[in-house]
Amino acid sequence: MFMANSNSLKPQMLLFLLLFFITGLLTEAVELKTQQEDNQPFVGINIGTEVSNLLSPKELVSFLQLQKITHIRIYDANPDILRALAHTKIRVIISVPNNQLLAIGSSNSTAATWVERNVVGFYPETLISGVSVGDEVLSSIPSLGPILLPAIESLYNALVASNLHTQVKISTPHAASIILDPFPPSQAFFNETLVEIILPLVQFLSRTSSPLMLNVYPYYVFMQNKGVVPLENSLFKPLTPSKEMVDPNTLLHYTNVLDALIDAAYFSMKNLNITDVVVLVTESGWPSRGDSKEPFATIDNADTYNSNLIKHVFDRSGTPLHPEITSSVYLYELFNEDLITSPLSEANWGLFYGNVTPVYLLHVSGSGSFLAKDTTNQTYCVAMDGVDSKSLQAALDWACGPGRSNCSEIQPGEDCYQPNNVKNHASYAFDSYYQKDGRSASSCDFKGVAMITTTDPSHGNCIFPGSKKQINKTKIGSPSTNSTSNAQSGLSGRTQGFKAFIILLMTLITSNHFS
Repeated sequence: MFMANSNSLKPQMLLFLLLFFITGLLTEAVELKTQQEDNQPFVGINIGTEVSNLLSPKELVSFLQLQKITHIRIYDANPDILRALAHTKIRVIISVPNNQLLAIGSSNSTAATWVERNVVGFYPETLISGVSVGDEVLSSIPSLGPILLPAIESLYNALVASNLHTQVKISTPHAASIILDPFPPSQAFFNETLVEIILPLVQFLSRTSSPLMLNVYPYYVFMQNKGVVPLENSLFKPLTPSKEMVDPNTLLHYTNVLDALIDAAYFSMKNLNITDVVVLVTESGWPSRGDSKEPFATIDNADTYNSNLIKHVFDRSGTPLHPEITSSVYLYELFNEDLITSPLSEANWGLFYGNVTPVYLLHVSGSGSFLAKDTTNQTYCVAMDGVDSKSLQAALDWACGPGRSNCSEIQPGEDCYQPNNVKNHASYAFDSYYQKDGRSASSCDFKGVAMITTTDPSHGNCIFPGSKKQINKTKIGSPSTNSTSNAQSGLSGRTQGFKAFIILLMTLITSNHFS
């Protein structure tokens, strides 16, 4: 039998032990970095599917990556979307629709099957971060209230059985209306008729370190309290001290409605002796269009609200009650759901149209690379598809007349005259007005017949005003080459450093420094 010399094994054994130790340290560092990133407040986005010509799951995921969107929430557990998200860094909250609650809450085996099929079947290749059980059940379908917690507990037990309960959090989104008297926040409390359901629910959230999911819409608070709640307060606009809301019991100053509603939730939970549950805002946004009854559903207001909300989260300033806790927020929503017909505002909460052109351009400079469609990038205003010629002609006449657009290029014989149709001429006139007006969101509307696009409409010798002004601007949605190369060079540097360390180690071993 061959017997190895013990002295010859010593360097190899030392090398193995050192590599094992280093690998452990590197793994621990990566896990720590991941945990730190996971604990940072973020802005995610909801994705509804009532959209004409919705992107395929693969196209959708590519679009999310281009826009640097890292957290999404879907209203079901669409397997095609979950498969498309595999091996990306996008984290997703999946949902149990209200019509499945009764079956899951009545049967542990049904809950286990749901978790096996929709969570275990995709995790960890797809980063499922949470399960939202039902949607606004206590306010929209109160008859299902008694089955809500049993459904959540059954699903949680199935996650425990699969050892996923710490990675995948489970909760249920509530309408903010379950909190009564939210102003001032210190006097807020949960609707007493719901307390027998809410109390054990928040106790469960405390026990499992899960968030209180809350849909928070300052838009509706403002609409229901016009004359009491200032519009500026709803839109995160700077306020004079006289307009700030001051809680008379705590003397805390509230400069925006969102913070006040979040703190109202914290005070409501405190009334139930629960102080360790964090609020997660699962929906918030502002509609960009509405009917005559909703005059504040405008592009400008939607742009202002969502832009300021994003900045507010990334500022990490918390709330007046809890400055140390900044709630993460999921915007409502990615696309305008044009298949929803009534009321008009319901179809107009999206940041993008279904063809992925932006409804308006967010002002989020300084908030990192999140949502690549920033005002620092080039955009154009063009005629919307499918609009009748009469409406377009009226808008074109206004743009070239009272709007004082430069329409010389669309005259006969000029570079932009062809193709000679009202849509082409209107697009040029719209873009002229839009660029002249500083590319403000409200300057690309023309009574609903125009839209903002990131695609240069120039063709042949016809150069649109936006291209003439900023021909060298980077287009929206293009990944930053510099940031990519920097990231790669940083990774390469770390890799080279590690290789150098190994080479040094091998040199020491072969030169008998470890003998």
